Parts: sequence; C-alpha cells; structure tokens
Amino acid sequence: MKDNITKIKIFILLLTIIGLGSGCNENQNQMGYNNKDLSISQVHTSKPIDQSVANHAKEKMITKDEITDGRAVNTDKELLVAIKVENFNRFRLKTIEKTVKSDLEKIYPNHKVVVSSDKKMFWELEKIEQRLQKNNTNKKSLKKDLKKLESLIKEQS
Repeated sequence: MKDNITKIKIFILLLTIIGLGSGCNENQNQMGYNNKDLSISQVHTSKPIDQSVANHAKEKMITKDEITDGRAVNTDKELLVAIKVENFNRFRLKTIEKTVKSDLEKIYPNHKVVVSSDKKMFWELEKIEQRLQKNNTNKKSLKKDLKKLESLIKEQS
C-alpha cells in the first residue's frame, strides 16, 4: 500500500515538473504574428505592367515589426501601398504610415508614393493584385483604378 502511494506521489511530482516546464517555455508570441513567417504575394513582372517596384516595396515594408501584412501596386509613376498593422500599434497609425512613406520615397524618388492603413484600400489593392496575377487588366484600367483609390484616400483625409 505504501509502495503504491509513493509511486503516485512520484507520478504527480513528474507531471507537475513537466507542466511547469512546458508552461514556461520561450514561446512569447501568443498572437501568432511573426513578420519573419509572413508570405508576401509576388505579382508578375511581365512587360505590359511591370510590378517589380511594388514587389520590392512589399519586401521592404514587411520587415518592420509593426506591419503584419501589406499590398502594393505600381504604375510608371505611382506606387500605392496598403498596410495592416497589429492592434496595439494602431495607436501609432499615422506615424507608421509616415515612416513607411518616407522610406519608400527615399527608395523610389521617381514614383509618387501613397501609403494607407485603411482596410478598404487594402482589399481594393488585393483585388487589383489578383487581377494583375491573372492578366485580367491593362495599363489604362490599372491607372483608372489607382486614381479611384487615390481619390478615396484623399476623401478620408
């Protein structure tokens, strides 16, 4: 009988040690946001509508810790960027937008850079990226869509 009680005590002690050990591990990222694991959707870079500037801009902005996701589309002279920001960092939304815009303006001085954290802008740019990926758009309609998005952004300001 004493032997069984000793075995039960040892078993409970081992379970407690394992429980405490696994509960105190180094996994501090409980929300699942880790910018290093994010995948950036690359849009084709063929001749009619070259999106290499937008792809490079996405790679640059996603390295920032505050940004969880991003979309970008460019024409010959414009670059529109939409970013998603973690909930806590939404308090600093304007400063994050300004730093992203200034960084991209330094990299692309020949492009007019527009940065927004608006969700509608993000969705619209995502739709445009999908159309570009499927080759369902041309330069004229792309410029028209981007002008429409710019007017939406100015309207919100």
